[in-house]
Amino acid sequence: MQLVVCDTKQELAQAAAKDGAQRIREALATGGRANIILATGASQFEMLEALVAAEGIDWGQVTAFHLDEYVGMPMSHPASFRRYLKERFVDRLPQPPAAFYYLDAENEPQTECRRVGRILAEHPIDVAFIGIGENGHLAFNDPPADFQTEQPYLVVELDEACRRQQFNEGWFPTLEDVPRRAISMSIRQIMRSAAIVCTVPDLRKAQAVRAAVQGPITPDVPASILQDHKQATIYLDRESSSQLA
Repeated sequence: MQLVVCDTKQELAQAAAKDGAQRIREALATGGRANIILATGASQFEMLEALVAAEGIDWGQVTAFHLDEYVGMPMSHPASFRRYLKERFVDRLPQPPAAFYYLDAENEPQTECRRVGRILAEHPIDVAFIGIGENGHLAFNDPPADFQTEQPYLVVELDEACRRQQFNEGWFPTLEDVPRRAISMSIRQIMRSAAIVCTVPDLRKAQAVRAAVQGPITPDVPASILQDHKQATIYLDRESSSQLA
């Protein structure tokens, strides 16, 4: 695992997107196709804006998946991650991707886990664009996370810290409106990615960053598992790195 500390959130986003874009280009040059995973949330705004503007990528040969989606949430809801990625990524690309596999958790989340999991098994991931939650989660794998399951996607319960983060970011009018369950990509599936580009700005993430980077690898800090990945790079700004020794 490598750390890159930038002065500002904007510089962080540019650096992370540049790294990820180059990895996509390399995958395209090597195999003619590339497979990626995308994260959502307020921490990814600037990085995704920079990524869709990256030059020299044949997006028509790129297949994309995403990390998670709330159970029972329609795509029309402002907090839907499908809506987020359609508006902030797919619709802003210079050409349509080869495929974008949205997670539909509205009605049959377990069936959807199996459906997208089968597709994902046929698309080894070249680069995963992820973040770290305030509670140290990866995707919606809240602590204590399951480090053992081989399932690509799980239906998980969201803890209060996770739900409070979603409320504080402005996605929901009240804490009670935040769903209590979601589909999440599993820890092991994320770790199968050939490369991981982790974008983590803001002071509110500083404690989780310190625990993930300088603490032991433990399910109580799900993001600490990134210490075991040979091609994971965590991009920080001055605020999110402020508690590092």
